[in-house]
Amino acid sequence: MDPVIATAIDSLFDTISQAREVPPQAGEVLAAMAFSFVLNMFIGLLYKQTYKGTRYSQDFVHTLIIIGTVTTILIMVVNGNSAVAFGMFAAFSMIRFRRNLGQSRDLGFVFFAMATGMCVGARQYEIVLVTTIIVGLAIWFISKQDAFAPNRASHQLRIRVNNDVDFSKAFNEIFDKFTDATEMISVESVQAGMMSELRYGIVLKDSVEISDFMEEIQIACGNNRAILTSTMRDLEF
Repeated sequence: MDPVIATAIDSLFDTISQAREVPPQAGEVLAAMAFSFVLNMFIGLLYKQTYKGTRYSQDFVHTLIIIGTVTTILIMVVNGNSAVAFGMFAAFSMIRFRRNLGQSRDLGFVFFAMATGMCVGARQYEIVLVTTIIVGLAIWFISKQDAFAPNRASHQLRIRVNNDVDFSKAFNEIFDKFTDATEMISVESVQAGMMSELRYGIVLKDSVEISDFMEEIQIACGNNRAILTSTMRDLEF
């Protein structure tokens, strides 16, 4: 192990050990679990209220609450014991988070719940209460203000065409008519090499009707599969 990393780990466990010379009693553990549960319920409610999209999952919110509460127990069990900590981390390293995250912000909420659970487990009750409220208000604010939203929605277009189609020219007129920007992302051979799947990144013009655009795309690709994906939904023709 790198000496710098080893020194940092030793320093971390020394700090935890000094801060927690007195082992937690059963009553404090139960109170900490209840406190962590309440804070993570707040995080789950915040996630639900600020979620944008059509793939909201109750199961994911329950997972956030469970992760935060269980993390509190783990931190209290470690109790400054580096041997227990390393053994526990080795065991949990074999666990994989199997769910495909629907949005990038989902990962942020996972870390939010874990950080809250860790702070409660480390007995930093006042700090975690204040920071959870502040971070929660910040998330609420940027969500309701729709901060950093693009000027216009961009899309990804996937088209399947027969191999006899010159896709470098076949859709140029349509793109000129309906889009302000177009970028080819990838070309993939599908169906045992009998067809090609094209993936484009596009920005539609303000006045464009998606149905009109997809109708012309479908005709140009020979009524093969065409999918237009936005941040909100998938449109398949």
